[in-house]
Amino acid sequence: QVQLVESGGGSVQAGGSLRLSCAASGYTYGSYCMGWFRQAPGKEREGVAAMTSASGSTYYADSAKGRFTISQDTTKKMVYLQMNTLEPEDTATYYCAATSRFATRCTLDNSVDFPYWGQGTQVTVSS
Repeated sequence: QVQLVESGGGSVQAGGSLRLSCAASGYTYGSYCMGWFRQAPGKEREGVAAMTSASGSTYYADSAKGRFTISQDTTKKMVYLQMNTLEPEDTATYYCAATSRFATRCTLDNSVDFPYWGQGTQVTVSS
């Protein structure tokens, strides 16, 4: 089955950077869309960034625009999230997620579009 494994989380000071990685396996044909979501304690899960696998079109939450960049290496089945100028409000568990290859949209509005999820990686930003 599809497996997603995140890595790259950690603790940084405000203004710092982190690069999250997501390794995908178990795919034969890949997914239509890959995304990054996050959930802070006591808050709902929210979409951060997404990318369509074929075209490379990207989508960002307002909180991520200008600071975060999603990218992929399809040959390695890897998805990345480069996070710059981190703020304490970015502290959360970050999850990699994937749609099926039959999905027809790539949005951050509805996490149920993503049936496959990683276990999460913690990002802590101190002030």
